[in-house]
Amino acid sequence: MLRKVDKSMFSTFERIKELAKSRGITLGALEEKLGLSRNSIYTIKNKKPSAERLQLIADYFNVSTDYLLGRTDNPRIASDDTASEYTTEDLRKMARNAKTFDGKPLTDEDVDAITNIIEIYLKGRK
Repeated sequence: MLRKVDKSMFSTFERIKELAKSRGITLGALEEKLGLSRNSIYTIKNKKPSAERLQLIADYFNVSTDYLLGRTDNPRIASDDTASEYTTEDLRKMARNAKTFDGKPLTDEDVDAITNIIEIYLKGRK
């Protein structure tokens, strides 16, 4: 009988594997650094990790657990200081992706205005 594999577990394993690779360490070395038993990260392919284990790995890589779980592609950890997370250029890029009510692209003046409004709003939240 074939067992149904939860794709989110596989993506969690793949994200951990990619994070380790980007740091230049093997999964075995990661397990050792975190004090985990041998092959415990490989079990995430087929078995859901505990919240504690997931948090341990997320903390090591300084990413969110939502990122590890594949719930977001943003590895940043949410913080109360949202204004400092976004540069003016980030805000401009977001505004450029917006459309008018009739589906037309925004003008450069519209993008400037929206960027300024968002920056003022975020600075006011501090």
